[in-house]
Amino acid sequence: MRLATSLFALTALSLFGAEKPNVLLIVCDDLNDYVETLGGHPQAKTPNLRKFIESGVSFTQAHCNIPICNPSRASFATGIYPHTSQQFGFEDWDKNEILKNSRTMMAHFSANGYHTLGTGKVMHNRDHQEWDEYGHPSDYGPFLFDGKDKIPHLAVPSPFRDDFGIIDGTYGPLEKVSHKKSPDTGKPYSWITGGWKKQRELKYESDDDRDLTGDELNAQWAVKRLNELAEEKKSKPFFMGVGFVRPHTPLIVPQKYFDRFPLDSIKLPKILKGDAKDTFKNTVTSKEDDRSGDRGTKMYDSLIASYRGEREVALKKFIQAYLASVASIDDLVGDLLHALDETGLAKNTIVIFTSDHGWGNGEKDYLYKNSLWQESTRVPLVFRIPGFSKSGKSCTHPVSLVDLYPTLLDLCGLPDNTMKNEKGRPLDGFSLKPLLCDPQKGKWEGPDYALTTLYKWAQYYDPANQSYSLRFKDWRYVRYENGKEELYHTVEDNHEWNNLALDSEYSDTLEKYRKKLLSVIPESIPEKPKSNESWKDQYFEKNPKADANKDGTLSWPELHAHKKLKNEPKDAEYWKNQYFKKNPKADTNKNGTLSWPEFHAHKKKYPTKKKSN
Repeated sequence: MRLATSLFALTALSLFGAEKPNVLLIVCDDLNDYVETLGGHPQAKTPNLRKFIESGVSFTQAHCNIPICNPSRASFATGIYPHTSQQFGFEDWDKNEILKNSRTMMAHFSANGYHTLGTGKVMHNRDHQEWDEYGHPSDYGPFLFDGKDKIPHLAVPSPFRDDFGIIDGTYGPLEKVSHKKSPDTGKPYSWITGGWKKQRELKYESDDDRDLTGDELNAQWAVKRLNELAEEKKSKPFFMGVGFVRPHTPLIVPQKYFDRFPLDSIKLPKILKGDAKDTFKNTVTSKEDDRSGDRGTKMYDSLIASYRGEREVALKKFIQAYLASVASIDDLVGDLLHALDETGLAKNTIVIFTSDHGWGNGEKDYLYKNSLWQESTRVPLVFRIPGFSKSGKSCTHPVSLVDLYPTLLDLCGLPDNTMKNEKGRPLDGFSLKPLLCDPQKGKWEGPDYALTTLYKWAQYYDPANQSYSLRFKDWRYVRYENGKEELYHTVEDNHEWNNLALDSEYSDTLEKYRKKLLSVIPESIPEKPKSNESWKDQYFEKNPKADANKDGTLSWPELHAHKKLKNEPKDAEYWKNQYFKKNPKADTNKNGTLSWPEFHAHKKKYPTKKKSN
């Protein structure tokens, strides 16, 4: 993103006059193209999203930069590619050297005159401190509760429920269960919901007599705050982020949404028999944990086995729950958009709707995210900019979520330097403003591809040894870490059924895209992955006393000995000495050591104050 600050200011003035626009960012989880107008499923019922798409610009080839929750959200919230930051997995993003020294979009908006409000799952975790005001934490529930443990929905058969548990292994309607008792505990079933740290009982007697789900609470909070913001008429514009968990598993939503999709009417996506035979994702495994190779294949096989091999019935059950979950979110998006209209805020509020990544529902015998195929990488991405974006237009140019942050800065006239210091990194993406102005012929400065990398289960990463996909307008090229390749001519094969990398006729095309990928990746890598010696040196900086022989360097035996000592259980003498460091006056005879009688006498005289709740 290479635009001067003065140009940003002119952008904001030309779009909204002297007044800065508000921003409402709506993010779903695991939502693919099962949205009306995007063509993912013919039975998708999303009238509110359709109306919203018809009022703005929809990017029909928008893709995530990594198809799994934590690194995807860390990437789009900071505007930095996973291979730039080396945040490929579920490590805490705010402990990543590059990301913690680069501002998130909400922190940057806050630093530049905006009041920021967030609720729900916008980042995967640890983002509540990034907002000026925070509503509710992520809530993956409802979960069925048997009086002792959370368990999968009663309607889900084995082995699927056993293999994948209370998150990925459960789907079904939110229904009355209090009249049933668990054969395992003898107690009545109930529903619970809430964040991972704190959960609450969720009452459900019927769709008309029940507590609100987590997603509904987040929508309620956002609507309430929009109404209050409109009444307050503060001088500050606002940036609001609303994160909905559905259609992430568990696919449990009120019964009324299942009723919209009768099981016997469900249509399956177009799936080519044997399509997975010419693909290579299930050949990619991690030395640390073999879960990385083909979780989606395992989920698919387990689901089919749970219905005695009746593939059509199994997929219909799951897809019914997925469509119901998408429909539930559509209603909540409608509530937010209605609040904007009713308050008059719609006239000066940029609205964006997207998802962190997609989801496969049986294509290539795969039921999950985290693949480099269309089902996992493609996401809805819709912008509505009052008085600027073209209503009802679509853009077919491939773009990605890393472009979201620079686009918002461009539209709102904010400076593009988002680094906290020299340890951070500038934005990797490009502003989509030219394509919002002219979706077909706008002159965009960004690349002619969308870049996606694959998450694998590992503790440390080497960006040069990851799996990547480049999605061009007419082609998709995939290269796995083991060197296996896939090539799809998407303009003719939009389902990505025929891997042309295995056809010698396309060797020149394959070589062209291979060179393109290998030329792109190193450009964004800030430095070589740290060696073992580098990690040892970092340990020495934080633990200088580990240098037992005081020679100014840390040997490997010294490091291992120090780590072993640190991890050993501490005896009573250790804790007494720790107490002495904090309370030197406890040494009443001033002999430089603390005896046990002195320790107990001081503790009795100065008891530790208990923290109040």
